[in-house]
Amino acid sequence: MAGKAILIVEDSPLISDRVYAMLKFLNNVRSIDRASECSSAMRHIAETIPDIVLLDINLPGCSGLHVLRHIKGRHPGTVVIMLTNEVDGYYRRKCKELGADYFVDKSKEFEKVPGIISSLL
Repeated sequence: MAGKAILIVEDSPLISDRVYAMLKFLNNVRSIDRASECSSAMRHIAETIPDIVLLDINLPGCSGLHVLRHIKGRHPGTVVIMLTNEVDGYYRRKCKELGADYFVDKSKEFEKVPGIISSLL
């Protein structure tokens, strides 16, 4: 099947809707799905194995770091873009250590997301 499957894991409907709107017109995207908390994200990842995951750190049910560890442990080829307001050095280091491919500050770098995704398509 052509195109990439994208999963947005974000508990804020406003942010999730904004990311979806930024990505829905990109070429070579097969699907864009969304999850708003850990259990639905983990279930979706197990069922569909998305090509790209945009992942927040602060999620209901668990930390996005837990989800990141799960993805990279089971599906190392899945590209993970951390999209978060938790931008201090600890979180950047921890995400890199766990295998995150990109780390985007929601408050200052949000507009970079379509370009990053386009480069992966």
